[in-house]
Amino acid sequence: MAHLGTGNRRRALAVPVGLALTASLAFLPSVAASAAPLGTTADASATATPDTSGPKLSYVANLTSYGSVKQAKKAIERAGGTVVIAYEQIGVVVAHSQNPEFAKQLRGQRSLFVSVGATRTAPLSVVQTDEEGSTQRLSDADAAKAAAQAEPGQEPLESNQWDLRAIKADQAHKINDGSRNVTVGVIDTGVDDTHPDLAPNFSKGQSANCVGGVADTTEGSWRPYADGSDHGTHVAGTIAAPRNGVGISGVAPGVQVAAIKVSEPATSLFYTEAVVCAFMFAAEKGIEVTNNSYYVDPWLYNCKDDDDQKALVEALTRATKYSERKGVLSVASAGNSNHDLASNAIVDDTSPNDTTPVTRTIDPHVCLDVPTQLPGVVTVSAVGDKGFKSYYSSYGLGVVDVAAPGGDKWQIPATPDANGRVLSTLPGGGYGYKQGTSMAGPHVAGVAALLKSAHPWASPAQLQLLLKAQATKTACPEKVYDATGALVDAATCNSKWGQNSYDGFGVVDALRAVK
Repeated sequence: MAHLGTGNRRRALAVPVGLALTASLAFLPSVAASAAPLGTTADASATATPDTSGPKLSYVANLTSYGSVKQAKKAIERAGGTVVIAYEQIGVVVAHSQNPEFAKQLRGQRSLFVSVGATRTAPLSVVQTDEEGSTQRLSDADAAKAAAQAEPGQEPLESNQWDLRAIKADQAHKINDGSRNVTVGVIDTGVDDTHPDLAPNFSKGQSANCVGGVADTTEGSWRPYADGSDHGTHVAGTIAAPRNGVGISGVAPGVQVAAIKVSEPATSLFYTEAVVCAFMFAAEKGIEVTNNSYYVDPWLYNCKDDDDQKALVEALTRATKYSERKGVLSVASAGNSNHDLASNAIVDDTSPNDTTPVTRTIDPHVCLDVPTQLPGVVTVSAVGDKGFKSYYSSYGLGVVDVAAPGGDKWQIPATPDANGRVLSTLPGGGYGYKQGTSMAGPHVAGVAALLKSAHPWASPAQLQLLLKAQATKTACPEKVYDATGALVDAATCNSKWGQNSYDGFGVVDALRAVK
């Protein structure tokens, strides 16, 4: 998938570095019995003056259950690094260093660190989302046409929202719009909370900028950069644009939406330290659902047999598991590469995307698309107006949990605009169309918010079970559209265990969620 889900792709949580890890870290991996005694190192060079000749990189260091933040800080400093933030709750420390041997030296201290890895291959100074293609802005003429055909009770542009009707969200709204006690956190490129179709439902107190790994809650820090992406704002509208007589309606127009910005300026890349910060912030701020329409840069797939990539997966797994224990359900887009995530081999020619990509063949059982393939995360594929898998959507039997409207330019709806993409909010008060699994994810996040509104005591695991159980079951189609718009045999679809590889347990159903 291109980084963001449409098409391509701070309140501070800092913990005093002197605090030791407590017994609550019993869930962390144990070290081998043969590990060196605490405080020793297999790398004698750690005691020498560290080399600072390399580029300045960001790292995540994952502690063992025996390690402490205080010990980690000393080891990091000895190796020529500086601590940015320590997430004591999960035993993850973010650090910067110019020592080319920094990670290697820390890995030698096996009693203290489970894994250590650079979060990027480019020096500190590209976020990728899961959208396919560029944004199409809604013209004034098309807006007027839609408003003229709006039915009583509809929002002015709702006649163009085929996606709401595809999951029966329009019918659900007659029963329950969702509760203001429920918040969906949009972990993305930022959200324009001044948009008239977002402002009424925006939660500033649960919003932040997590770029760099430390949450910044300064007023407006969560908004897109002036020259940044419109991706997060589009996602937010699909989730929770209110029924206020303006523009569109979200899937859950009565819930609140928050923004947790994780995209780097200029490049729009999503790095591990920012995403870890986002999950931790959501957990501590009482957010019930997060939407993740991106993959974590710079690797489309993170391979556990690579020391750096292994550490990134470990840090992100700890963060998502922690947030789940704190009551957060995470929803993620499957990607726009049209890859079979359940296959044995995938060619990845886009990684790393912050320097020079190298073509490699990976096994998606070992090399994970994160956060999509992390434990406990709801994985979402995309469908178009005709119900077919969107031509770009990745898929996979046993990997995809549910499907939702993500748009498909070849599946043309009978709407005033006859546009198969998804219409939603854009920065500056506008509206526009996007397509991608980035657009499918927020439909599922919206339905999950409706479920949480109806079942306020439901755990994330229970919400996920309800999403699957209430989904509209689908069978493998005979034909699908390819990237050229031609109908071809759906040879890559297979089914088992009450699921199919395109739609998982089926297309989510908003009406069942509120009944």
